[in-house]
Amino acid sequence: MRCALLFNTMLESSSVLLFIVFVLLFISLLCVVLIRKNATAALIWHEIIKEKITNFIMNQSKEQRILNFVLQNAVRGDPCSVMETIDKYCSEKEWAMNVGNVKGVILDKTVEEINPKVALELGTYCGYSAVRIARLLKAGARLLTVEFNPEFAAIAKQMIEFAGVQDKVKLLEGPSEVIIPQLKKKYEVDTLDFVFVDHWKDRYAPDTILLQECSLLRKGSVLLADNIIFPGAPEFVEYIRNNSRFQCSTYPSQLEYMEVQDAMEKAVFLG
Repeated sequence: MRCALLFNTMLESSSVLLFIVFVLLFISLLCVVLIRKNATAALIWHEIIKEKITNFIMNQSKEQRILNFVLQNAVRGDPCSVMETIDKYCSEKEWAMNVGNVKGVILDKTVEEINPKVALELGTYCGYSAVRIARLLKAGARLLTVEFNPEFAAIAKQMIEFAGVQDKVKLLEGPSEVIIPQLKKKYEVDTLDFVFVDHWKDRYAPDTILLQECSLLRKGSVLLADNIIFPGAPEFVEYIRNNSRFQCSTYPSQLEYMEVQDAMEKAVFLG
C-alpha cells in the first residue's frame, strides 16, 4: 500500500515537472516569436509567465517574496534602505511595477517642489512609492494612498510600517471611484496639493475628472501620472493635454527596471 502511494506521489511530481518543462519550452518559443514583432511585449510577457510559474512552485506571490526580501535585508525604520532593497530585488530577481529608482527621481523632485501638506496616491501596490513620497513629507503633512487589491494592501501596510513612515501614511483599501468621493467628509480632506496617479491605466482619466467634480483640486494642485507610454494611458493624455484647466509637462524616462521607453506626465491645475 505504501509503495503504491509512493509511486502515485512520484507520478504526480513527475507530471508537475513535465508540465513546468513544457511551459518553459512554450515560453521560449513564444518569446522568440514575439521578439521579432515586439521586443518590449515579449519581455513583459516573459516576466509575467515566469512569475506565475514561480508562484506555483513556491506557493507564494511575487509581492510576498518582495516583502520577505525587505524584511530580511533592509534596515527597519530606514525608508531609503527599504527603497534600495526593493529596487535591488526587482532589478536582479523579479520585475515588479513599482515606480522604480529612475522615475523615482522625477517623483522626488516633484514632491520636493510642491512640499504638499495633503497628498493622494492612486495605486499603492507594495508600498514602494508611498514610502518614497512619505519620507519627503514635512512634519504635519500626510499621504492618503488607495489600493484596490486586498493582498497588495496588506503587504503595503507591512512595508510602510517597516519603513517607519506609518505616521504620515493612511492606506485606504477599495476602488478609487468609491474612495475619492469620500475624501472630504470621511477623511477630512479640503483640497489636495499633490496626486500621484499610478493605478489602473483606464482609470486615469475618469479619476482625474472625478477629482475635479468632487472639488478636491485647487489652483496649483499637481498631478503626476506614471506609465503614460508603457503600458500607456492614451485617454488620460488626450484629456489632460487638451484641457485648458491644466498646464502639462512631459518627463521622458524608462520603464521601471528595464531599458524600455516610458514617461511621466505632470499636470498643474489652473483652477
